[in-house]
Amino acid sequence: MVAWMEPNKKIVVIDDEPSVQEVVRGYLEKDGYLVYVAGNGREGLALAERAKPGLIVLDLMLPDVSGEEICREIRSRSDVPILMLTAKASEDERVGGLALGADDYLTKPFSPRELVARVRAVLRRTQGAEMPLVEVLSFDEGALEIDTVQHEVRRDGELVELTPNEYRLLVTLARYPGRVYSRFELINHVQGYDFEGYERTIDAHVKNLRKKIEPDPKHPRYVETVFGVGYRLTKR
Repeated sequence: MVAWMEPNKKIVVIDDEPSVQEVVRGYLEKDGYLVYVAGNGREGLALAERAKPGLIVLDLMLPDVSGEEICREIRSRSDVPILMLTAKASEDERVGGLALGADDYLTKPFSPRELVARVRAVLRRTQGAEMPLVEVLSFDEGALEIDTVQHEVRRDGELVELTPNEYRLLVTLARYPGRVYSRFELINHVQGYDFEGYERTIDAHVKNLRKKIEPDPKHPRYVETVFGVGYRLTKR
């Protein structure tokens, strides 16, 4: 019986297929993780609440509640990294999953070794973000503040709840205000250099970030689009 383990070594798997449960649990436990398994969405939410995992592996096709809804509910209360398992192969569907706040996705059928590699990569990204130039980054005369020690963002003094990807995106842009980052550069910073996906996924993260930090997301004050190139954080 394991009495205690570092949070980033605990993983909750939410999937209703016994064969997938068995393979995922076996490979992750072999790699040193403590794995909890739930067969439906509601059970998975309760399990995640109790276990306080470092990462959640979430299937999108669940018998009771859609994986998208479960992801949305998890994001409303936690920034725990989420790796989605999906049989949906289209780009729009995968981008949609990331737009809900997932950190990565893997399409079924998948290689168990790739699953383990992606779990490691997501945990590396979420546990070891690059340190910025100063402890508190302030913009717009203090209207937007990023506390890089506490990993907190405030707008007009109010705490803003960001996902790990949204936080890394904001910190990346904030390190050099005014510098234009291409989508490819931002994907590398946010998703990691081993991310295999579409540059367009960064647009979903930018859209979500703007909803949370911009006074008017339709007319961005902070995160500006440089058409044909990428994004930058204003120098205001």
